[in-house]
Amino acid sequence: MLTHLARAAGALVLVVLLAACGKDNATGVGKINVDWTGNDIAIEAVEDPDVKGVVCHVAYFNRSLIDRLQQGNWFEDPSYSAIDCAASGPVTIGNISTSAGGQEIFKQQRSLIFKSLRITRVYDKANNTLLYLAHARELQMGSGKMSLSAVPLNGIDVTWSNGKPS
Repeated sequence: MLTHLARAAGALVLVVLLAACGKDNATGVGKINVDWTGNDIAIEAVEDPDVKGVVCHVAYFNRSLIDRLQQGNWFEDPSYSAIDCAASGPVTIGNISTSAGGQEIFKQQRSLIFKSLRITRVYDKANNTLLYLAHARELQMGSGKMSLSAVPLNGIDVTWSNGKPS
């Protein structure tokens, strides 16, 4: 009986550790307190790993322990987020996906297992623009909570490492 409990506890720890893994390549920029219970809004800078010279700033809500105890939903934060991206200098574009589904560049868990905040990059070839979509991914029922930012590539210094897609 005890070995079954130990195995189950070990499996739970492994699941939690695997869920915490991901592309959390963000740097904290700011933290704004929004109320007396300790809830705050975090602002992070996210650099695109395949597009040098583009930085995105994403803001999201962090719930406090007091709020978690009051609401009863202990293990997750809200899905809402905001994003804005800009060229911060000369842009060098590496090997990026040009498919309509884009490419995930950032992932951060927003609940113990089932919810995460993602940033996906999509290249709009017709308008020569990089689009960055911040969105929640949830195990069930999805999420319509999203925010979009565009980085137009016309008129700025852009180098394509593998040649511009035709």
